[in-house]
Amino acid sequence: MSRELARRIAFTIGALLLFRLGTQVPFVGMGAPSPSFSGEHVVRFSIFALGILPYLTAAIVVRLVSLVSRRLSSLERSGERGRRRISGYTLIVTLVFTTFQAYGYASTIRTIPALVPDPDAWPVLAATASIVGGVFVLVWLSEQITRHGIGNGLALLLSVNILVHVPVDIAGIARLLQDGQVSGSVVLFHALVWIGVVALIVFVEGARRNVRVEFAERRLGGRLGDRLLPARAAVLPIKINSAGFLVPATVAPWILFLPVAGLAYIFGADTPWVAAAYRQLGFGMLAHSVLGSVAIFVLAFIYTAYVVDPEHAAKSLAARDGTIPGVAPGEATANYLDRVVSLTTVVGAVYLTVLQLIPEVFELYGIGLPYSMMINGGGALVVVCTALDIKTQVRDVSLTNPGGVRR
Repeated sequence: MSRELARRIAFTIGALLLFRLGTQVPFVGMGAPSPSFSGEHVVRFSIFALGILPYLTAAIVVRLVSLVSRRLSSLERSGERGRRRISGYTLIVTLVFTTFQAYGYASTIRTIPALVPDPDAWPVLAATASIVGGVFVLVWLSEQITRHGIGNGLALLLSVNILVHVPVDIAGIARLLQDGQVSGSVVLFHALVWIGVVALIVFVEGARRNVRVEFAERRLGGRLGDRLLPARAAVLPIKINSAGFLVPATVAPWILFLPVAGLAYIFGADTPWVAAAYRQLGFGMLAHSVLGSVAIFVLAFIYTAYVVDPEHAAKSLAARDGTIPGVAPGEATANYLDRVVSLTTVVGAVYLTVLQLIPEVFELYGIGLPYSMMINGGGALVVVCTALDIKTQVRDVSLTNPGGVRR
């Protein structure tokens, strides 16, 4: 192991331990946690109570706005300066989201007598400020991990937050199995399903649709004279799952519940047909499964169209004298790439939909086990992709000399 790799691993472990330590620090006004509190309760009353999700939500909102705003879209493609400006916008949106959520969280706790015996003395604003500060500490910590550690900091914090629930869930299922409340065959079936899901994720995330590209001979001029680049062949790799999981899985519930929430605001949540709509859109209901699957499938196409822009790729190839064999440059290349991306996205969208449906199918057929809400197909995708990214970075750092030269 190289010294640089050891340093990065040590930094990452230290940062993650700091993250877990922060989940045990109560926010202002809570005092020391009661011994009767479980570990999950302690986390909910800590400075990291909201986790990194407000920042993630803000980043998704900014990304969605960039889908319809040419100004933001051009900023993202304008280099490091543009990306810094988008990062600044994301932090501003994060501050707004976090402040509202933290204030509502602190105000709600104030109304619980078991937690706050004296509501008049409850420092709502101080509690709000400490929770907001906790979110921004996590944003800073994730950036430090990405810069100085191994892996993507945001993905690592999300993965750790998911993995800490696994031992608790396994212990709970073991108790149910010991008490005879669930059968061993159901537990074995779940284990085999999740092993298959992990294998599927590893296969699909590593799969690429390679489009062959040929570059013509080019002559480059410079201060040291002309330099001739010989003709060469390469491939343009297109991921099966270019949309990822977070954007489709996060936006799909908004599409389902925002219209119903608007109707509840207009007609009242106690209106029979509004209450019935809420029930039918509950987790494990057929309507939620069908509409959620359609939403994720469509969102996968929409977001892939933003991430993989055939017209931009065609212009980049033309600027470098690159062509796809048998396809004319320009518009014909863009149309060809659009067809390839569309066909590939069908597979990726089905894959994302299947991952999202796994826990709901268990509930529909009455064979579910008491998982945490964090343990689902999306959680497995985040953890596995994070592990694959760490593997790639470990290999790259191991093969790179201190001077930045590949061995």
